[in-house]
Amino acid sequence: MAGCQSIVRFAGLLVVLLGMATASGAAAGTSHDTILVDDYIDRHPEQQALMADFMGRVQAPALPLTSPPRSTIRIAVIYPALQASDYWQRSLDALEARLRALGLPYRLKVYLSRPTVDVDLQARQLAMALQWRPDYLVFTLDSVPQLHMIERVLALGRPRLILQNITTPLADWESDPPFLYVGFDHVQGTRLIADWMLERAGYRGKYMTLHFSSGYVSRMRGGTFSRMAARYPELEEVASYHTDGDPEQAYRATLQTLEAHPDLKMIFAGSTDVALAALRALRETDRMDVLLNGWGGGAAELAALKDGGLDVTAMRINDDNGVAMAEAMRMVLLGQASRVPRIFAGDIALVTRDTPAEEIAELERRAFRLSGVPDAEREEP
Repeated sequence: MAGCQSIVRFAGLLVVLLGMATASGAAAGTSHDTILVDDYIDRHPEQQALMADFMGRVQAPALPLTSPPRSTIRIAVIYPALQASDYWQRSLDALEARLRALGLPYRLKVYLSRPTVDVDLQARQLAMALQWRPDYLVFTLDSVPQLHMIERVLALGRPRLILQNITTPLADWESDPPFLYVGFDHVQGTRLIADWMLERAGYRGKYMTLHFSSGYVSRMRGGTFSRMAARYPELEEVASYHTDGDPEQAYRATLQTLEAHPDLKMIFAGSTDVALAALRALRETDRMDVLLNGWGGGAAELAALKDGGLDVTAMRINDDNGVAMAEAMRMVLLGQASRVPRIFAGDIALVTRDTPAEEIAELERRAFRLSGVPDAEREEP
């Protein structure tokens, strides 16, 4: 009873904490230093073998347990899934499909919100999730309020925390880390996009940057692109916008920049939502000569790329992130928690307007093998 009361008290504290964090400047982005994947492996060389073994488990067919567990796994998921990107919903679909294939009995509570603008709601959802006393909490990190909420969960010591869509551990948490960082490396994906776009632009001309928000993801994506572009003196960033994930803001920002700079050569878009909004502006102004990327390679982006709207995207092998979470839970049940790596960073493929249709189809079969491949059979989980 005392343990339950402590969780209820903590849940109430989270709502108070959120108001403090928002007032102190949530838009500033995460304040802690992150460690890139390669640097983390240099610091913790034992992780390389764990990551390789774990990747093999994720990419292999499911290996069901030989005997059912004694208890049902309780999983609470808090996702900013109310956006154009289908990454989050596919993550859930893949997680559940793999759990079923592994023979793991589970109960799942899912809380959905809009990214960036729904931090108050996310705090309330976190409070409700903790009162349920799950074995696993799956959350994300993009803003200061989320960072402080996560620190409180880490201090509590339970449940096991999985941080989704972040693969760069925080230096301050190395002594008391989350159970698993899972997702796809934003820096790696952006480098693939930047290399292609900058070469196509001839390493010269004007470009604008459309950020999703001012948090972690935008620093990893837009910041990486800007640093790579800054190597070339004939490239000029003429506009940079943080859109708070609002497609209308991205649309208006694109129109304003096109009017101010009719010789604009390319747009770096930091997410699916802003990319599709920028595409609408380019089509309306008959400026399809401007290079435009997507990020993630979900269904909406691939459709836009196939019809000539987008030029390039970094395509995540999407469902592997959900499989990774399920496999980590299986290893815990088998007493192998120490063999779960700290990071799972899934594969990313560059897809461009020149990629053959059959190659894209094969990537779709890999990426959406559990969450649904258009006009194709799902693979065995």
